[in-house]
Amino acid sequence: MVAVRLPTAHGEFRAVGYLDRRSGIEQVALVRGDVAGEKALTRIHSECLTGDVFGSTHCECGEQLTAALRAIADAGRGIVVYVQGHEGRGIGLLAKLRAMKLQEDDGLDTVEANIALGLPVDAREYRAAAGILRDLGVRSVRLLSNNPRKREALERYGIDVAERVPLLMPPGAENIRYLRAKRERLDHDLPHLDGAPGPS
Repeated sequence: MVAVRLPTAHGEFRAVGYLDRRSGIEQVALVRGDVAGEKALTRIHSECLTGDVFGSTHCECGEQLTAALRAIADAGRGIVVYVQGHEGRGIGLLAKLRAMKLQEDDGLDTVEANIALGLPVDAREYRAAAGILRDLGVRSVRLLSNNPRKREALERYGIDVAERVPLLMPPGAENIRYLRAKRERLDHDLPHLDGAPGPS
């Protein structure tokens, strides 16, 4: 583990790096303030190169990461655990791009595309994220997420979720179908899509 001050466009954080010895994957948490104890505002953010780095509008990942960092900076206390190895809900970058091509060429949704490739719909695992939170002294979190399954996964690994805080991004023309698939096929809580224009 190594920790270092990390100034960002959203304020100053502490970057805490870890090596997950089970998988060999390096992980990082961005920490603001004293997070030990109860109800730290927390985002468990799955790696998304296309959204987080390249600003893809196919998903809302980059917007969610930015919004989470801003919310935690404003609160003065919280954590973003940036989970590497979660690209494409755990299928990897190349498989994710193949799935995106099936969505573009054949009109499949994100779930159908993974299935067509013979891949799991969601292969993400949260043991490392929960371990990082425990190492930081976190006993319970206010979880920035629209995904009830993420809450269940953290609680399975012993992290109490005191509250799930919505992280709703405005839908756009490029991601409305993807967001609807997340709501209808993956149980994400996205009430703001009701009445949103665009393809169903």
